[in-house]
Amino acid sequence: MIKAAMFDLDGTLLDRDESVKLFIEEQYNRFPQLKGYVTKDMYVKRFIELDNQGYVWKDKVYQQIVYEFSLPEPSWEDLLSDYINEFKNHCLPFPHLIEMLEDLKRNNFKLGIISNGFGQFQIDNINALGIKEYFEVILISEWEGIKKPDPRIFNVALKQLQVSPNEAIFVGDHPENDVKAAQDVGMKGIWKRDAHWEDVEADYIVDGLLEIPLVIQECNRLGEYHFSSGK
Repeated sequence: MIKAAMFDLDGTLLDRDESVKLFIEEQYNRFPQLKGYVTKDMYVKRFIELDNQGYVWKDKVYQQIVYEFSLPEPSWEDLLSDYINEFKNHCLPFPHLIEMLEDLKRNNFKLGIISNGFGQFQIDNINALGIKEYFEVILISEWEGIKKPDPRIFNVALKQLQVSPNEAIFVGDHPENDVKAAQDVGMKGIWKRDAHWEDVEADYIVDGLLEIPLVIQECNRLGEYHFSSGK
């Protein structure tokens, strides 16, 4: 019986691709001195390429941008500071995020987030989405000292939610860090389909957040069948 649902943040609850695009376009506008060295389209394109879906630290991204476009100003430190301070103001949720969370809470499911990244930065983004109060557990890799796919971070969340692995699902967009890592500790691994990946093996695959309550219903229906039939 599924009692808890846990989620990745970026690419799962937060539409990071669209949020990054919105942020970087606005960053270009906030620094008018950029216009003399690079077009907005090129600036946006190169940032997204270097960012590599968030897997490259932004200090490295901005150092490379300053180097490639020979920017005398702003400095990479100024651009990085702007990213840290302003990204939260450009956070876009995936459709039906609040509706999905309300549904799960109404049905008394325990909820958690496990996210790789910097602690305060990710908490700021969670607050920007207006969803912090829905979650009993929020674990961020910087603060925990461990990150996905390390099984320990999943086990910490399970312990704090007071559920066993077979009573929980994990929903994420990354095939290894989210889906397989959750399966390896005994949870159901749910892949939220992402255009950057294909041919992902998961217990369930969803295209949108409103499918999550239906997946849980299906898990519990099958669980009741196996229990009643003795299988």
